[in-house]
Amino acid sequence: MPTKQGEERAVVTVLGSDKVGIVAKVANTLAEHNANIIDISQTLLDDLFTMIMLVEVSDLSTDFESFNQALTELSDELEVKVKLQHEEVFRYMHRI
Repeated sequence: MPTKQGEERAVVTVLGSDKVGIVAKVANTLAEHNANIIDISQTLLDDLFTMIMLVEVSDLSTDFESFNQALTELSDELEVKVKLQHEEVFRYMHRI
């Protein structure tokens, strides 16, 4: 997916046991930090929930590290793994 001039993007991944409210709470945290969801994919296999979100982070209401810390705290609250990576890092690590 091509980026617009000046657009900074990141990938949020979520992995863990399925439970009510994961998508809502992650989306809420993104909105609170002014991160815009560009694309989202989620899968449920038995009780294993996975979600990958491509988000625009050009206009965050805070710095990237503070945003990452908020997602880490959410990870602890939901008892799932929530990871934030710059899009380029994610693509480099997951290329085939």
